[in-house]
Amino acid sequence: MHKKNIVITIIVTLIVGVILLLSNMTDKVMAPASSKYQVYLHGEKIGVIDDEEELYNLIDKSQTAIKDEYNVTNVYPPTDLKVIAMNTYSNTSDNINDVYNKIEEVDDFTIRGYVITIKGEETEITINVLDKQVFNEALINFVNSFLDDGVYEDYINNTQDEIVDTGSIIENMFFEEDITIKEAYISVNDKIYTDVNELTQYLLFGEDPDMEYYTVKLGDTIESIADEYELGTSDLLTINPELKSEDVILRVGDTLNVTYINPVLNFVYDLHRVSIQEIAYDIVEEEDNTEYTSYEEVKTPGQKGEELVTEKFTVTNGIQAQGSEIVSSQTIKEPVDQVVVVGTKRPSGGYQPPIYPPLTTGTWGWPTARPYVITSYFASRWGTHHDGIDISGTGHGSPIYAIGSGTVVYVYNGCPARGSGLGDTCGGSLGNYVVIDHGNNMYGLYAHNASNNVSVGASVSRGQVIAYMGSSGRATGTHLHFAISYGYPYSSGSYFANPMGLY
Repeated sequence: MHKKNIVITIIVTLIVGVILLLSNMTDKVMAPASSKYQVYLHGEKIGVIDDEEELYNLIDKSQTAIKDEYNVTNVYPPTDLKVIAMNTYSNTSDNINDVYNKIEEVDDFTIRGYVITIKGEETEITINVLDKQVFNEALINFVNSFLDDGVYEDYINNTQDEIVDTGSIIENMFFEEDITIKEAYISVNDKIYTDVNELTQYLLFGEDPDMEYYTVKLGDTIESIADEYELGTSDLLTINPELKSEDVILRVGDTLNVTYINPVLNFVYDLHRVSIQEIAYDIVEEEDNTEYTSYEEVKTPGQKGEELVTEKFTVTNGIQAQGSEIVSSQTIKEPVDQVVVVGTKRPSGGYQPPIYPPLTTGTWGWPTARPYVITSYFASRWGTHHDGIDISGTGHGSPIYAIGSGTVVYVYNGCPARGSGLGDTCGGSLGNYVVIDHGNNMYGLYAHNASNNVSVGASVSRGQVIAYMGSSGRATGTHLHFAISYGYPYSSGSYFANPMGLY
């Protein structure tokens, strides 16, 4: 009997427990779940809040310093702040100010602006601006740095002057890079450009440039300042747009920018130009057997001709491509050959012939066929010096001539045909080239050839074909790089001279 009562008691207790359990579960199921928000920053949970908008409003209201700095009306959360809605039976939530304080410790709030992506073949950079108009104006300033005053506006408005006799027009403008603009939330910890001039400086000189300035002194000219800093005069005008020409009169005390540019963009335009080019005259020798071999006299002075040349070429960041396409040419003045009488009589016995002064003009031939154009002169350019002249327009494979008699002292033939992918360091960047000793310590350097036609030790004469024009080595187009060096080129004590001084 006693055991039976115990069993009954246990059963009753279990039934009551089950009933209570089911009752509690029913209350849970029947009670409504509340909506709350889990807040994550940098992937870590920093709290649970009741109202998402309350957090956003607190951020916007509290960040007055950011509003003042950037002159904006709204400030937004960090870009990696995640607020995820959830349903829960728990009534527990974190204080909104505590969650805000955790965000503020990171100090990574955002404002609305624009992200510009500049993507090149091998590079990609981003620029943040508050207003995309800041970027547009800086871009126009960048472009105008490489153009004469008013040229960009004439191109955009289709108001360029037509070419009547000579002149030029721009046929196309573009950037080599892909540029995209996207509205976005930008962290205030990132660089955000708000000033047009500051962004223009970045586009021209790159990030954190070591800016250098020069104070004008009495007697200074554009040319003298440019020479002092190994700049071309056009370079100095590029970085000082307030200077409208090389002839501007400088005031003592004026400050000029002399910093080398390091552009983050490549601005390219295609130029159609009609110009008058000089034609070098040929030299014809007449032999006189009554005069000794030391005799040399100009019988008929040479006269340069003129050719009206129409050409097309590209310019990148103010630098003309080395290759130029000649569309047409018209001779408007034929050159007159220079006739030089040379003696052929040889002395006999101990007789010494009279010494005649050397002929100082007109002794050198031109190194290319015609029509031709000079695409780059002997001049400084952004801290480097172009040690010769670049001659183009006669086409790939056209002949290159020795400018005078001499001995071939070096030939480099290691560059394969163009398009081989060898790179721009072939021949030490000169490509295939020839060096000729023209006597009196003067050496001629003929570079970027498609192929060479002479070998070391060969004697050459003026007008002899020594190579064929190409674009081997570091070249941006088919051309001849022709240089004159006194002393073997690039050796100790040697120096380059302007080849145009020979003509």
